[in-house]
Amino acid sequence: MKVLLAGGGSAGHIEPALALADALRRIDPGAEITCLGTERGLETRLIPLRGYPLELIPAVPMPRSVTPKLLTVPGRLAGAVNAAAAALDRTGAQVLVGFGGYVATPAYLAARRRRVPIVVHEANPKPGLANRLGARFTTHVFTGHPDTQLRNGSYIGIPIRREIAELDRLGLGDKARAHFGLRPDLPVLLVTGGSQGARSINTAVFGAAGWLRDAGVQVLHIIGPRNGHDAPVQATGVPYVASPFIDRMDLAYAAADFALCRAGAMTCAELTAVGLPAAYVPLPIGNGEQRLNALPVVQHGGGMLVADGELTPEWIRDTLLPVLVNIDQVADMSEAAASLGRGDADRWLAEAVVKIVAGTERNPHAEESDAQ
Repeated sequence: MKVLLAGGGSAGHIEPALALADALRRIDPGAEITCLGTERGLETRLIPLRGYPLELIPAVPMPRSVTPKLLTVPGRLAGAVNAAAAALDRTGAQVLVGFGGYVATPAYLAARRRRVPIVVHEANPKPGLANRLGARFTTHVFTGHPDTQLRNGSYIGIPIRREIAELDRLGLGDKARAHFGLRPDLPVLLVTGGSQGARSINTAVFGAAGWLRDAGVQVLHIIGPRNGHDAPVQATGVPYVASPFIDRMDLAYAAADFALCRAGAMTCAELTAVGLPAAYVPLPIGNGEQRLNALPVVQHGGGMLVADGELTPEWIRDTLLPVLVNIDQVADMSEAAASLGRGDADRWLAEAVVKIVAGTERNPHAEESDAQ
């Protein structure tokens, strides 16, 4: 089996692609899986670290409005399509799986030109331009959000790493807390703004550090690589652990009772999979998709929503802190979040890809999905 995965740019595109790659390898250890990306994305670091070969094509950002840059798109897109077609030829790919982003549009066009079967996975409630295009070329379209409106779409959830999907958060809790230097007897708030941190989240939590400490709430704070000089210094008392990054998010989830975080599709998928309730702070830019990512979780009682502009130290003190110290409420929210978790999307998508390569067109999960 030879598969080409087009998922580059952000972690939200790359991580589901890598989760699928791992699932395909579990089904077929001899599978030849290659990832397609661009030089400007995180894939140049993340994909080699996971041991998969990476083919690079030129990035072709699509302008969101009519500007002079629009005139340069056709020529640059043609070059990217040719490069993607060459990658399909070199790898001998029997199927292309796209996850959206800059790399997906030329990949879909190249696969159509080469008559290679296409699979589309859209993680967000509002499909991007690339996946709207890809969905016109195939009936094999899968979504990560139940409300996504995409041609031929079937809801399966978002592929996530096995170490997250199979995490025994409660059973691993004490070991995880010891790993980060946290106490086993006090609640833990996990704070993260993504791989680069989030200034507004950091500022609010730094400002509320004293109130959190006085209430006996520990903090495990992923501050981002450039924000260390602002972190509170906590030598004694209730631990406040600040780190530029954490490479064992499974342990971070296991150590935590609650999270304060952005509402990216992958974040919501991972938190519900492990049953970790959260206060979601949607990114204030873009098309509002982060709010839509978190909305089902909040509506089912598994989280809270706060606008970026309303997140202040005082909001943490007056609204979040009373929840953090209410053990029964946190337990109920954890159960509600877990009820929405889908930990098998990687397996379902991998099975679909294997069947497509084998020439079987039937969607094995049609009865479980919501055709759009």
